[in-house]
Amino acid sequence: MLAEFTYRPIPLFELGPLTLSLHGVFAALGFLAGSWLAVELAARRGFDRDAYLSMFNWALVGAILGARYLTIGAQISQGASFAQVISPLGNFSILGGMLGGILGAAIRAKRLNQPWWALVDTASYGLAVGTIVGRIGDLAIAEHLGAATDFFLGYAVKSGYDLAPQHTALECGTLGQIVPEVTCGVYHPTWLYDLLGALVLLGVLAWINRIWKDRHYGQLFSVWVIWYGAQRFLIDFTRQVPVDQGIEASRSADALLGPFTWSQWSALGMIVVGFVSIRLQARSQMVITPEHDAQLAAAAGKPLRDDAPVV
Repeated sequence: MLAEFTYRPIPLFELGPLTLSLHGVFAALGFLAGSWLAVELAARRGFDRDAYLSMFNWALVGAILGARYLTIGAQISQGASFAQVISPLGNFSILGGMLGGILGAAIRAKRLNQPWWALVDTASYGLAVGTIVGRIGDLAIAEHLGAATDFFLGYAVKSGYDLAPQHTALECGTLGQIVPEVTCGVYHPTWLYDLLGALVLLGVLAWINRIWKDRHYGQLFSVWVIWYGAQRFLIDFTRQVPVDQGIEASRSADALLGPFTWSQWSALGMIVVGFVSIRLQARSQMVITPEHDAQLAAAAGKPLRDDAPVV
């Protein structure tokens, strides 16, 4: 059994005159892949493709704002200034991005009179796929390293590795050196755990969709909420760095609020909301059938006037 794995990070790459980060490239590809899948699944069931695309435009704006500003609590607890807190450039949260994107899409769905719970079920697949693709960017730059570990999936930082900016304290040796190569430390690759968990989640969603015949609208999405909340709650334990690992190692840890990180508190909230939603949807939403899909699609009608573009 391997005691660790390693590879040299790719912090930046050049594409013609452009210098790009694979982190940003795969974050964008993840959003596009997830959006495309969700829209295609909804369109196959007869729902309005243009309206759904419009919802994802709003989801993109909500995701950017949510990813940035859900970190406010953690920043304040770490003593950040007001200017740092409100700055659009700073820390980002994948949970914040997801929650902001969902809120943005929900607002647009309401304005377009679209059947939210019917459409959001297809989004659960898109969210899982978006996580899988997006985390490939974290893999490329070796971001989100957690506590030191001897776990067989631990990522070994070697001398000369150019890590993501928040992990510079974990580097050793001269950047770019090839030999001699020594191990600076081995850390939990939290992005890998999230990617693997999302792969399993995607399979679970497809399995539930096949066997849960009397499922109500919105309940598949609630399963995603519960699973991903639990997944992030557990993964974040690998991001907490014990005090005895030193002040430099602690720079890779997330801010704590009591016994948990801010992300873990958000994840616990997701779990509670997911379980409550499943119960409420069983009472308030119809059982999913092709006939009910057609009924909801017909009731929604055209999202806007014929002469008004959907944006």
